[in-house]
Formats: sequence, C-alpha cells, structure tokens
Amino acid sequence: MNETARFVYDIPVKPRSTLRREAAAGRACAVKGCADRGEYRAPKSRERLDDYQWLCLNHVRVHNTSWDFFAGMSDAEIATYIQGNVTGHRPTWALGEKTAKTGPDATGPLRDSFGLFGRGKAYDRMLQEEPGRHLSRLQRDALAALDLEDDASLNDVKARYKELVKRFHPDANGGDRSCEEQLKRVIRAYRTLKASNFA
Repeated sequence: MNETARFVYDIPVKPRSTLRREAAAGRACAVKGCADRGEYRAPKSRERLDDYQWLCLNHVRVHNTSWDFFAGMSDAEIATYIQGNVTGHRPTWALGEKTAKTGPDATGPLRDSFGLFGRGKAYDRMLQEEPGRHLSRLQRDALAALDLEDDASLNDVKARYKELVKRFHPDANGGDRSCEEQLKRVIRAYRTLKASNFA
C-alpha cells in the first residue's frame, strides 16, 4: 500500500452524534431549571420554523410528543396550508392568465430598450412592411435566375426549372453548347432554393 492510500485511511472520523455533542458541550437545555446539555434542536413555533431552541433528550421527547403544527387552525386553514405546500407557498395562476403583455398595446413596468418585444424602430419598420415571405439575398437571386417573382410557390419553381432545363439543354438544341452557361445558372439556382427549404 502506498503512503497516500495509508494516509487517507489513517484519518480519524468522528460519528455525527459525537460531533453534535461536542458542538453542544457549552449549551444548556432551554427549559428553565434543567441542568442537562441542549443537544437536540426543536423549532420554537409554527411561525418561526427556522428559529430553534436546544433541548436535552428528555425535553425534546416531550416537545415532539406534544408538538401539533396545526394547533389553533380551522379545517379550512389547514386545507389551504396543505394546498400551498404543493407550490412552496409561492403565488401561482392558471396557464394563460397574468402573462406579460407585449406589443404596441402593452402597458406596465416592462421596459424594452432594444425593441425585442414590439417596441422601437425595428418593430415599427416591421409593421410597415407588407406581410409575406422574407427571402434571403441568395433566394432572391435564385428566383431571378429562374425568372420568377418573390411570391412564387415551390410548384412554380419546379415547373420553371423543368421548362428551362428542356430549353437550354444541349440535347434539346441539337448538340449546341452555346446555352450551357445559362443551363448551369438555372441548375445552381434550383439547388440553392432546394437546399434552403424554399416553400
């Protein structure tokens, strides 16, 4: 066995109960007149669950047997509390209610300096543009190569592609290769639109 492994196993580990007793060595039981050490913590009240008192073993047993978290609460208050435990007593609402409103009619404390939610110059420009398809420069160039408008459908593209391939292919022109560059341009345009999922 090497030195490192031996060193790891030689570290004494105290049980948790011993550590708790050592930590409570100077702490007396919170019950008046009790001379025992307060080794066990117990909440002071239902309203202050994070505020503990330290008790000896006998007094913590008495505390635990007499502790009733719901003492003094009505059945309706108990049901409300239990229901609130489901969400950790945080506010909740039904889906679709109390959501943030966005857009030009939004009101409230939402501050949108960059116009991400519908305010600002970019949003105003978008409202002024005609609704429809937004094409990239490559898609527009490809449609122009096929002599089609921006609103052309996928079926229009396929039909125009077939028509132009038949027109410019050397086999359709008696072996004449003078239209070969136009044919390459049509094929590139069709592949561009096909690769960009044009619809």
